[in-house]
Amino acid sequence: MTADADHVTLEMSKGTLQTSPKKITLDRTWRACYLKMARNARHTIAQHKENIMGINMELMRKKLAALRGEGKSDRTSVWFKPEEGDTDVRIVPAADGDPLKEIFFHYNIEGHRGGVMCPKRNFGEHCPICEFASQLWRDGTDTNDEETKKLAKSLFVRTRYFSPVVVRGMEEEGVKVYGYGKQAYELLLGYILDPEYGDITDPEGGTDITITYTKPTTPGAYPKTNMKMRRNTSPLLTDKDAIPGLMQNMPDIDALFTRHSPEEISAILDAMLSGDSSAESRSRETTQYNTNKKSSVDKAFDELMAG
Repeated sequence: MTADADHVTLEMSKGTLQTSPKKITLDRTWRACYLKMARNARHTIAQHKENIMGINMELMRKKLAALRGEGKSDRTSVWFKPEEGDTDVRIVPAADGDPLKEIFFHYNIEGHRGGVMCPKRNFGEHCPICEFASQLWRDGTDTNDEETKKLAKSLFVRTRYFSPVVVRGMEEEGVKVYGYGKQAYELLLGYILDPEYGDITDPEGGTDITITYTKPTTPGAYPKTNMKMRRNTSPLLTDKDAIPGLMQNMPDIDALFTRHSPEEISAILDAMLSGDSSAESRSRETTQYNTNKKSSVDKAFDELMAG
């Protein structure tokens, strides 16, 4: 069977289809060059489209990677989380005189792993979650239902504490925010109120703190955080002239969290309570309150919040 001169000639011989090399006009070298040119052309066109668009696509990719935590370490984050062992930090004085910020959250809210700021305790506004959790508790008490009371407790408001700190050995990264729990808060208050130490945040003669962080060794346990004041006072930075610039660029702790209106909180609660109620797939408690087994991500988050 023979085709045009511009195409491959095919021959039948003893039932086998064979090609005639002499008739092939599109040789392999030319074909490889053609494919390479085509690929380069497609890449150039794609790049050109990105360049003329109003959106910086490369920047958007970086934002997505940051959102997913890809390629981003704690060292480049505004947050400070102690590594296992000892870490020296210095609490930086706050403009309002309160370096130990109290912020109130509701946790265990589906879709809000970092918690939801309580509008009642933080801003004196109505809080639908507080109201719902209180009603749950009353119902559990009236019916002697321990499971309902447990669910209510999981939604009760919790306090988290935050301080601006400089991490020794990482001074060039500026002021970071350290989040911690009640035990660490009580230790810090004790040191601050102890006249032996004076103003531990003083930029020129304050005192560093050694944080000892110990990871849990048994399943279900929480990490332990201990604090100890250093013996000697020291300046906030070795270069005292750089201290004003450092303090002017402190993170705004309040701005790190989203403030929701009571109406938005109500919508968040409604969304959590309107989950799939199929008894065949999940129980009512699991659907509404997410009481299923914790994943490794959940456990890692709990470790962070238990600091």
